[in-house]
Amino acid sequence: MADILVVYYSRKGATAALAREVCQGVDSIAGAAARLRTVPAVSTVCEATEPPVPAEGPPYATLADLEECAGVIVGSPTRFGNMAAPLKYYFDGTSSLWLNGGLAGKPAGVFTSTSTLHGGQETTLLSMALPLLHQGMLIVGVPYTEPALSTTTTGGSPYGASHVTWNRKDDRLSEDEKTVARALGVRVASIALKLQR
Repeated sequence: MADILVVYYSRKGATAALAREVCQGVDSIAGAAARLRTVPAVSTVCEATEPPVPAEGPPYATLADLEECAGVIVGSPTRFGNMAAPLKYYFDGTSSLWLNGGLAGKPAGVFTSTSTLHGGQETTLLSMALPLLHQGMLIVGVPYTEPALSTTTTGGSPYGASHVTWNRKDDRLSEDEKTVARALGVRVASIALKLQR
């Protein structure tokens, strides 16, 4: 069984909703299983800490999660065209994996959510790809062979899945957004299985 780590940070639920759709895509591939994880918030107060286990939702991601998985799909809300600080903090702590090449050659994908159209989705997706590229991972997007990319009027990009809240409830994804998120999960899982052969 090829575990695919789906690790994300979500503050209001939109990125978490996308993560669940990505997991459905991963789980639809025979021989692959999604491992859903989140990361704790960070604080400007040095003494502030998060509990070791979140009160609700998936467990916090560890370095072992990254190392054990056959592929990784990373999600974050957009923060001024960049990934959110908690996710960056998590990846800043992965230098031991970089030193030993623990992630090199594994496929990886990215997804994001924003509250506005033109809110920096594609630059956020690229910002998440940078540490993955430094780790030697193989970045997987969503090709235009996915029809939802040509019909969506909300989120979705060849760089990765996305969601635009606009005037909707934060976690209310459009059908196209769900389709693209699942397609990303399918692609990463399928490629991971091919690479294991």
